[in-house]
Amino acid sequence: MSERTLILLRHAKSDRSGNEPDAERPLSGRGLRQAPQAGRWLADSIDSIDLAVVSPANRARHTWELASAELGTSPPIWIDDRAYGASASELLGVVRDLPDDVGTVVLVGHNPGMEDLASLLAGESVPMPTSALAVIGLNGSWSTASQSSAILRASGRPPADRPSAP
Repeated sequence: MSERTLILLRHAKSDRSGNEPDAERPLSGRGLRQAPQAGRWLADSIDSIDLAVVSPANRARHTWELASAELGTSPPIWIDDRAYGASASELLGVVRDLPDDVGTVVLVGHNPGMEDLASLLAGESVPMPTSALAVIGLNGSWSTASQSSAILRASGRPPADRPSAP
């Protein structure tokens, strides 16, 4: 498998009004609407997803639960503690550790790491507001993922800012 697809999905808008610890913050009403919109875009635009790697934070897990409900077939999910509060280099480490037998992976996480990783791989600024997606094509194995092997295929937030080719 020479080309792989990495889909970065920033969690939907969270509710900061409570006193929950950061990792337990729920989605806001807006987030509850955003996450399925991202899932519908994925269902319409991506043939299949082999694996979802998701931060353990409640808002990330709930985002993926709502988004994946829009897919015909929901892929296996890995909750990865390294994705919570991770920097771009830490997230790149998660990507480089992906198994060779998966071709398309969605990574659900948090800013600033998600935006920094998308920008690092794309070689240009890629804004990642809540529920934004970045679809990145990678040549070669996961273990060699880098800017030189990456092409930004689409980015944005559905539906108002539908992910589009750069």
